[in-house]
Amino acid sequence: MGSQNSNARAKVARLGDAEQVDFGPLAHYHPLLADGTTAIRTGIQTSQPGYVAPVHSHPYDEVLMILEGEAKAWLDGGEDEAVTLGVGDTIMLPANVAHSFCVVGEAPMRLVGIHLNPERIVNYRDRESDVNGYPVLPE
Repeated sequence: MGSQNSNARAKVARLGDAEQVDFGPLAHYHPLLADGTTAIRTGIQTSQPGYVAPVHSHPYDEVLMILEGEAKAWLDGGEDEAVTLGVGDTIMLPANVAHSFCVVGEAPMRLVGIHLNPERIVNYRDRESDVNGYPVLPE
């Protein structure tokens, strides 16, 4: 048997306790493992029909898994090669490569995002991000 660290604790993040961050009128985000104490950062984004994520990149890999609805995702410049993602489908987006995604159809889309970094760092093409990596929305 392997040894166990008696000081080790599982980290639990509860959706019901997470703050809601608005990404504009068609989307919001709930950060989960998001306090910088884990090797990754996670959150759940809910987007309404018509939502298109602004083109952006991260200096680390990002994984998106669809929980509800459908999305199309693409790397910048490859919109004609967009992949359609349904429930359970997962996509890994490479570090430092701009990308986007949109909701497909008339149903809301919900995804879990996994940033392979303890902090959320987002480089938007057309807007600034705040200190938490969230988009600064136009007033």
